[in-house]
Amino acid sequence: MAEEAGAGDEVIRPGGEDFRLVLGQFVTGVTIITAMDGDEPAGVAANSFTSVSIDPPLVLFCVGRTSTTWPRIEAARRFAVNILGEHQEELSRLFATKGADRFGRVDWHVGVGGSPVLHDVLAYLDCEFWAEYDGGDHIIVVGRVLDLGVTHDAGPLVFFRGEYVRLSP
Repeated sequence: MAEEAGAGDEVIRPGGEDFRLVLGQFVTGVTIITAMDGDEPAGVAANSFTSVSIDPPLVLFCVGRTSTTWPRIEAARRFAVNILGEHQEELSRLFATKGADRFGRVDWHVGVGGSPVLHDVLAYLDCEFWAEYDGGDHIIVVGRVLDLGVTHDAGPLVFFRGEYVRLSP
């Protein structure tokens, strides 16, 4: 049964900072989306990632329309989702920094689908584009998984209330 808001409950309206505050209460994992732009690797940090379908195997991520890396990933029509471990906060910060030499400090190899798979991540999914949708100030990208694997045994890197946090066992 639904309850009405009590006198002590804070009323928050949709949009802007209130929207960001409320969504910050949802714990998310952290990924790095990578692709090849010709012979050059490209990548961007993303915490808006989820599974969509098991058959066919589909995943999605969202990327900001203002991202300067996004056009390079979009042109490749293939991408890898690299799921970060708790030991990779610095790597996440690096890939979230505009203009940084993102691949200069990380080892990687080209996966089955042709995208960079970062070493020492918890897991990866190598994908081809399936669909793209308007998501307001973001673009929603759905990919079909071509290859995947678990590559490291560690806790996940998670984001909560605007900060990286660690999960306790």
